[in-house]
Amino acid sequence: MSSSYNNSNSEESSSDRNVEIWKIKKLIKSLEMARGNGTSMISLIIPPKDQISRVSKMLADEFGTASNIKSRVNRLSVLGAITSVQHRLKLYTKVPPNGLVIYCGTIVTDEGKEKKVNIDFEPFKPINTSLYLCDNKFHTEALTALLADDNKFGFIVMDGNGALFGTLQGNTREVLHKFTVDLPKKHGRGGQSALRFARLRMEKRHNYVRKVAEVATTLFITNDKPNIAGIILAGSADFKTELSQSDMFDPRLQAKIIKLVDVSYGGENGFNQAIELAAESLQNVKFIQEKKLIGNYLTLEKK
Repeated sequence: MSSSYNNSNSEESSSDRNVEIWKIKKLIKSLEMARGNGTSMISLIIPPKDQISRVSKMLADEFGTASNIKSRVNRLSVLGAITSVQHRLKLYTKVPPNGLVIYCGTIVTDEGKEKKVNIDFEPFKPINTSLYLCDNKFHTEALTALLADDNKFGFIVMDGNGALFGTLQGNTREVLHKFTVDLPKKHGRGGQSALRFARLRMEKRHNYVRKVAEVATTLFITNDKPNIAGIILAGSADFKTELSQSDMFDPRLQAKIIKLVDVSYGGENGFNQAIELAAESLQNVKFIQEKKLIGNYLTLEKK
């Protein structure tokens, strides 16, 4: 089972990325089931920006330590696994932009035969984990976490005081931008001034919705494509409905609206409340995407 997944540049199309994700899912399954004798299965994860030289030195030190293992069989298999990792590492002059994942070792097959495994690849997005483990199994937790966090959702929270733009990826929420707005409140004057005031109020509302739409395009569109899997519009009053139906709102983002949710607050409290209220809808989107991804991959397999 010798393999090397090497990604092309980050501008790969989403279908390539989906296949990449699916390959990693299959890989995780086979790695999780693999077992070896002793502690000769090495899991090595190097985050982006780390140095190959540092990891090479660490492996040389580990080789020295492993030379003292009392059991001859285990000693030889651990030293063999470290040597395999060193060979894999020599294929790289520097750590790839998304980091590097290496699995090397001897596994025992269902038939009881020993089989060497050597895998190295750059993940489809940055892996911010540093890991070196010698065990009787491969450690894939960091890869699983990478997949779990793959979908990023956009949030726009609007109320009469201002707007907040944020993202949710896995359990990580991030506020990207917020601004306040000073909208005139309704008042009870009659006659001409009331008409003028109503017109002024509508104009300010219109400008507010336009500004929200413009900021949304700046934050949620990259290289002419939405950079989020879906978008949640939240807020009190009917600003969110107005935005969702406005022709000022980018149609590429309009197509990504998953849900409109009513929240009692604006700002960060409203953002937190919107995340809670949208949780079920976001799960459904992930499930549908997963099914689509599997379908796409199986179609590609048949070709």
